[in-house]
Amino acid sequence: MAVGVLIVDDSVFFRRALRELISADDRLIVVGEAANGREAILKACQLKPDIITMDVEMPIMDGISAVREIMNRCPTPIMMLSSLTKAGAVATLEALDAGAVDFYPKSSSDAKEALGDGARLLTIRLRLLAARKQRQAIVTQTAARGPSTVAAHHAEQGVIGRRGLVVIGSSTGGPAALQAVLQEIPANFPVPIVIAQHMPASFTGPFASRLNGSMALNVVEAKDGMPLVAGTAYIAPGGKHGEVQCRAGALVFAEREPAEGENFRPSVSFLFQSAAQAAGPDVLAVVLTGMGDDGTEGARVVRAASGHVWAQDQASSVIYGMPAAVAKAGLTEAVLPLKEVGAAISRSVR
Repeated sequence: MAVGVLIVDDSVFFRRALRELISADDRLIVVGEAANGREAILKACQLKPDIITMDVEMPIMDGISAVREIMNRCPTPIMMLSSLTKAGAVATLEALDAGAVDFYPKSSSDAKEALGDGARLLTIRLRLLAARKQRQAIVTQTAARGPSTVAAHHAEQGVIGRRGLVVIGSSTGGPAALQAVLQEIPANFPVPIVIAQHMPASFTGPFASRLNGSMALNVVEAKDGMPLVAGTAYIAPGGKHGEVQCRAGALVFAEREPAEGENFRPSVSFLFQSAAQAAGPDVLAVVLTGMGDDGTEGARVVRAASGHVWAQDQASSVIYGMPAAVAKAGLTEAVLPLKEVGAAISRSVR
């Protein structure tokens, strides 16, 4: 059964390019189009698409306001299409706060060029996000019949010492997941936290600032050579790799330019590997929602160094790709619902 997509954009040229892209995928079908936010709300509730692509800036009603209304009236997975500017990043983060589940960056104002070589990735993400909606319906039906017989294995307390650190990897669905996790961690958390979230370079600074203003924990965008201190979460800058190094007995953040073919930027696996090399058994690596398998090889290095690996469970993941890959490889010591991850991390230091 094809996934029904509602396209929302004020540019007729961009709508046409997006329609052609979606129509080329035999598992996707365009069920409607809208030129502004108000029209998007009406068509979302009328057509009941499986997923919506939403522009940010539009006349009559903008995309952020439309997301809020759609999530209130007829909740539907929404993929924001946003520019790579700082203003575009801020608006996209507001849309994610309003209920959108993912975003895809437009690289230019030209429709064909904006969708670019990564257009196939967009269609894959649309299918996966729509599948999540169907999976949630199944989970809801199952819950109504009674408790599940499948239990997640839980996290032990005090698994790392105060000379260690926590490293977190996330991708699709990560911005909301990270906020849910970090807001449960106190300001006096005794070790640093370093995060690799798949994001464009222009997004990680505004994302860190937004998180910092909404919780007790200090959150910053990491910079090359920055000392890693307790009570602070460091967001690795987009477009580069972030690593942890031990210099003169202290933990320091280091940037590395990606090599050709290294598509995950920042790479969760590279962050995990460096953390294991810098802190050995005193590393807790947490894999949150995301598409693909980034983090699996890094988790393998963490476990080989006697460190610890936890993963988000399937039911609470927007995309159960990254955590599934780690669990399938037999590397997880705990599998947790999102609502329990932050509290478990808070208890993880001896």
